Amino acid sequence: MSYLLRVRLPDRPGSLGSLAVALGSVGADILSLDVVERGAGFAIDDLVVDVEPGALPDTLITAAEALPDVHVDSIRPYAGILDTHRELELIDQVAGAPHDKLQTLVDGAPRVLRVGWATVLAIGPEGAYRVAGSSGAPETHATHVPWLPLDAPLRLDQDAEWVPPVWRDLNTTLAAAPLGATGKALLLGRPGGPDFRPSEIARLGYVAGIVATVLS
Repeated sequence: MSYLLRVRLPDRPGSLGSLAVALGSVGADILSLDVVERGAGFAIDDLVVDVEPGALPDTLITAAEALPDVHVDSIRPYAGILDTHRELELIDQVAGAPHDKLQTLVDGAPRVLRVGWATVLAIGPEGAYRVAGSSGAPETHATHVPWLPLDAPLRLDQDAEWVPPVWRDLNTTLAAAPLGATGKALLLGRPGGPDFRPSEIARLGYVAGIVATVLS
C-alpha cells in the first residue's frame, strides 16, 4: 500500500535523512520525493511511501511529527505511477491524442498535478458547463462560475457561493488556469485538501499554457 504525504520540515541539512529514518522505523519505504516549495527556513515535500498491507497511515503521521518542527499537511492513498518528467509526458500525450485532446488532458492531470479530479469548464448561453471531466470528477457540476474567463492561474475560494455544497462538504480545495484565449479553464479539485501552494499554481499555469498552445 502506498501513501502520498505532504510534509513541512526544516530546510536544513539532515532533516530529510531524519525523516527517512523515522518513517523507516515504522516500516515505511520512501519511493519518491518531490520538493513542492521552499520558504524561509522550511520546505514542503511530497513523499510517496510504501507500507505493509494493513498498516495504519496514522503511524506515519506519528513517526514524522515526533521530529522537531516537522508537520504532516496531508496523507492520502497513492495509486499513481512513479515517474519523472510527468508534465512533459502529459503534454506529449495531449499532442499525440488522435481525437479528444481535452479528455486526454483531464485524464492525465490528476496524476501529474497530484489532485483528486480535473475538469475543463467553458461558458455557454445557459452558464458554465463541463467540456471534459476525469474519472472521479463530481457528478454535481458548477453552473455559475463568476471567475470565468480567467487571465491567470489562481487558487479559488473553496467556500465561495458558486461552489456546489457537496464540494464544500468534502473540503475540496480548488485551483484553475486558463487554456489560452479560448475562454475555457482547467479546474482542479482536491477533496480533503491540502491547499494549493503558490508553486503548484505556477506549475498548473505552465501546463495549461503549453497545452493551450498545442491545442491551437
